[in-house]
Amino acid sequence: MGRSAGRDREGNQAEGSAVSFAVELKDVRKSFGKTEIIRGASLSVKQGERVAIIGPNGAGKSTLFNLISGRFHASTGDILVNGKSILGRKPFEINRMGLARSFQVSNLFTRLSVFENIRCAVLWSKGYRYSFWRFLADAKDANERTDEVLKMIKLDKRRDVLAMNLTYAEQRALEIGITIAGGADVILLDEPTAGMSRSETTRFVQLIREVTVGKTLLTVEHDMGVVFGLADRIAVLVYGEVIAFDTPEAVRANPRVQEAYLGSVLAEAQASGAHV
Repeated sequence: MGRSAGRDREGNQAEGSAVSFAVELKDVRKSFGKTEIIRGASLSVKQGERVAIIGPNGAGKSTLFNLISGRFHASTGDILVNGKSILGRKPFEINRMGLARSFQVSNLFTRLSVFENIRCAVLWSKGYRYSFWRFLADAKDANERTDEVLKMIKLDKRRDVLAMNLTYAEQRALEIGITIAGGADVILLDEPTAGMSRSETTRFVQLIREVTVGKTLLTVEHDMGVVFGLADRIAVLVYGEVIAFDTPEAVRANPRVQEAYLGSVLAEAQASGAHV
């Protein structure tokens, strides 16, 4: 009989046991004062899977992202990334465990070029630290990785443009580049297509598909066309609870999901002529 999976006292996967999931939430709860926002959420995301988290406003989606990325700490329960508990860890420590995230609001160095923005993320991931006497032109490995990321996000021809002078869609693409630059294998994207036109959204979804090949993706997204076109599985969060976690087809047909959220969203989308 094979060795059974177990965990050490720090919650890490026991040596010799396979890591089945990239992200695991186990009965996670989060309260702010007397107000409970996340109410016993459980979720297991497979490695290499694309998962969309949907739900009405106030459902706790952003809070859940903040818990997974370490900005907030769970009140109770456990969260694991690549088989290791992140409880008590700081965001930069979780990042070093292989998780990176983007945010709803642009978070760029606006007065640096596209190339310099990406290189900032690459330098740290490759072990470079702040140094006044180091010439960045000599950091060949970092510069090569930066060029590689620029090609992936299709901004290589805009490498010398200041981030502040990019279009909105280009800024969002740059954020994706910064997120993946360090080589993280778990990517969290918070409403990546918000504010985009339909044509921009279509191109951006394709970009997300390309840059996350082989990686695990969790995304919060309100555009049902994006959700159904991108996700392998969908987690529906309502009042801090995961009420469904299944394939897009199964979620679409789930009576509980339709009653709690999806029915009204689909009706609105169909009335506006959007494809879902």
